[in-house]
Amino acid sequence: MSDEHTDTVSRAPSGPETASPNPTSGSAPVGEPSAGAPAAAPGPDGAAGAAKKRRRRGTRGGRNRRKPGSAQGAQNQGQNQNQTQNETSGRAGPRAPSETANRSAPRAELDDGDGPHDYTAAEADRGLTSDDLAADAKEDAGLAPPRRTEPGAATAKPQIGDTRPAPAAASAPATADDDGPRTGPRRRRRGGRGRGRGSSGAGAGGNGASTAGTAASTRAAADLPSDFVRADLGVGDAIDVELDEDALERRRGRTRKGRPAGRYFMCVHVRPDGHTHIAVLEGRSLVEHYVTTPRDDDMSIDGNIYLGRVQNVLPGMEAAFIDIGTPKNGVLYRGDVAFDPADVEEKQPKIERLLKNGQSVLVQVTKNPIGAKGARLTQEVSLAGRFVVLVPNQPQTYGISKRMPEDERKRMRKVLDGLRPPDAGLIVRTAAEGATSEELQRDVIRLGQQWEQISALAKRSKAGRLLYQEPPLALRLLREEFTKEYRGVAIDDPDLYAEVKAYVDAVAPELADRVELYDPAEEGLPLFERFHVHEQLLKALDRKVWLPSGGSLIIERTEALTVIDVNTGKNVGRSNLEETVYRNNLEAAEEVARQLRLRDIGGIIVIDFIDMEIKQNRDEVMRVFRDALARDKTRTQVFDISELGLVEMTRKRVSEGLLESVSTTCETCLGRGFLIDQSLLHDLD
Repeated sequence: MSDEHTDTVSRAPSGPETASPNPTSGSAPVGEPSAGAPAAAPGPDGAAGAAKKRRRRGTRGGRNRRKPGSAQGAQNQGQNQNQTQNETSGRAGPRAPSETANRSAPRAELDDGDGPHDYTAAEADRGLTSDDLAADAKEDAGLAPPRRTEPGAATAKPQIGDTRPAPAAASAPATADDDGPRTGPRRRRRGGRGRGRGSSGAGAGGNGASTAGTAASTRAAADLPSDFVRADLGVGDAIDVELDEDALERRRGRTRKGRPAGRYFMCVHVRPDGHTHIAVLEGRSLVEHYVTTPRDDDMSIDGNIYLGRVQNVLPGMEAAFIDIGTPKNGVLYRGDVAFDPADVEEKQPKIERLLKNGQSVLVQVTKNPIGAKGARLTQEVSLAGRFVVLVPNQPQTYGISKRMPEDERKRMRKVLDGLRPPDAGLIVRTAAEGATSEELQRDVIRLGQQWEQISALAKRSKAGRLLYQEPPLALRLLREEFTKEYRGVAIDDPDLYAEVKAYVDAVAPELADRVELYDPAEEGLPLFERFHVHEQLLKALDRKVWLPSGGSLIIERTEALTVIDVNTGKNVGRSNLEETVYRNNLEAAEEVARQLRLRDIGGIIVIDFIDMEIKQNRDEVMRVFRDALARDKTRTQVFDISELGLVEMTRKRVSEGLLESVSTTCETCLGRGFLIDQSLLHDLD
C-alpha cells in the first residue's frame, strides 16, 4: 500500500500550495509540516486550527490552509487554480475542503465515489471472480501475454475454453503529462497481487517492450493447448515384431469359401460435411450405431486425461467439481479419489479432507458429458493399448480377461511375470488371445513411454488443460473390438481407410485382409444402402418395433426410466394361448436386447412381457434374454420376472442415445409431443 500511495502522490496535479509564494511550504515532504508554517493559526471562526492540524498529519494541505505571507489575492488565485483543475478532471464544481484534504490518503482513493472507477462493475472486485481466476491461470501458464495497466492499452482478456493465447493489442507509451483517468492503479489496489510490477519499464516502448513481448509470445507458443500427448497406436513403431506363418494362420480366424467369416461386420461412412457414421452389423441386423462430428472435442472426451483444478467441494454430495477446460466442469466422486493411506488417519476419509479448492489434480474422463451433466472423472488413470491396459502408480493391479480360455489365461500369467513394470499395473485384454510375448512387450513399452510424456507435460503445465487425447472414434472402436469375430470392415473414405489400414497392419497383420475400401461409384450403391443399414436405422427411430411373428414392441422414454411394452399384435398363434404368448415373448426378448444396444438406452428399464402361467416358460424367456444381453459390451443388471410380469433392469448410460444424436427438440411443443388448445382454456383465465 505504501508503494502505491507514493506512486499516486507523485502523479497528483499541482494544488494551491504550488501557487503559494512561500517555497518552503510547497516543498515539504508528505505527512510533515512545513518549516515555515505556524503551529496553529486560528481561522476566522476560531475553529480552523484543529482542522488544520488534522490535515497536516496526512495531507499536503488544502484550499483553506493559511500559510505565512499569503495574501488574499494569492488565496483567490489558489481557489481559481483548484476550480480549473476540477473542471479539467471532469468534475462539475469546486472540491469541498474535506474532500480535497483526503485526496492523497491511503484509503481516500478506495472510498472516493465520484471518481471515474465504477466499483459496482464486475471487474472492480479483482481476484474474486471466476473469470479472473481463469485469466490468472492462463497468464501464469504462458497461454496469454501479460496484462498491461498503461492508459490506452486494451489487452484482450483470456476466457475459459480459449484454444489460442489472447492477442495483445498495441500498447500506447505512457506519458508523464497524461491527465486522463488512471484506472490501472485503482484496480491494482483491490487484491491485484502485484500485477503492475515492472509495468512502467515495459510500457515505455522501445526495444525493451519488444523483447518482453517476443519472450511472452515464445513462452505462449511453447505451451499451447494443442501441445498434448496423442495416443500412440503403434504405427511406425521402432520395435518391429515378426510373426511366422503358423502364428498368422492360427490368429487369422475362420473362412468360408475363401472369404473371411465372422459374426460382426463394420461399415464406416464419412459424409462430405465431416460427420462420420459407424454401423456394426450382427449377421445382417444392425446392432450398434455411432455418430461423430468434426467439432466433437468437448463432448466425446471419454478416456482423455486432464490436469484439472478443484472448483468446489461438496461434502453433502461426496463429490467435487473439477475445471478441466471444457464448457462443463467434470464431477469427481469420493470413490474415485486416489490418496495415500499413510497421509490420512481414517480408513475412509471424507472428500473435504482429500481435496481443497484451487488444488491441481490429474484426472481421466470415464464418462462423456450427457445433457446437463458434466463428464465423470477418476484419479485412477489408465492407458489402453491393443493387448494390455497400463495402470500407472498402481503396481498391485493385475488381471487377465475372463473371456479367455483357461489354458490361455495360464499362458498369459507366465508371460506377464517378466513384463510387469515395478511402478504400474497391467490388465490383459481379450484381444491378446494368441499374442506373443514380443507383442505384449511392445505394448507395455509404448504405453510406458506415453505415461512418461504425460507426466512430464503435467509437471510444466498449469491446471485446466488437456494432457492426453484418445484417437478418433473409428480407430478407437477398432482398437477395442476388432478381432477375428469381425468378418470385415468397409470404409468409403480413402484417407480414413489409409489410416485404419496402417494401424491394422502394425498391430494385427493377420486381420489386414479384412479391411477394404468401398467405392460407391464402382458398386453402384452407397455403403449404407448396400448393407441395408439406412432402412434399419430409420426403423430404430420409431417408437414401435415389429416382431417377425406379427407382435410388436412399444418403447417409451421418460425422465426417470424407459418402458418397453410387449404386445401380440397380429400374432394369433396356432395351438393355445400359453404357447402363443411364450413364442411371442421369446422373439421379444431377442429384439429388446438388440434395441437397447442400437438405441443406446441407459438407466432404469422396465419391460412388460405378456403374462405366462408356466414357470418353465418364464425361466426360459429370462435365459434367452440374458444370453442376448451377454453380447452387449455395456454393463447390465437384470432381475427376474416379478409377480406383475415385469422385468426390471439397469444399463449403464454412456451417451445420450441414438434418437438424441440425430434430432433436436421441437420448438413448438418443447418435446412433449402435443399442443394445448388455448381456446378451450381462455374462459378459465
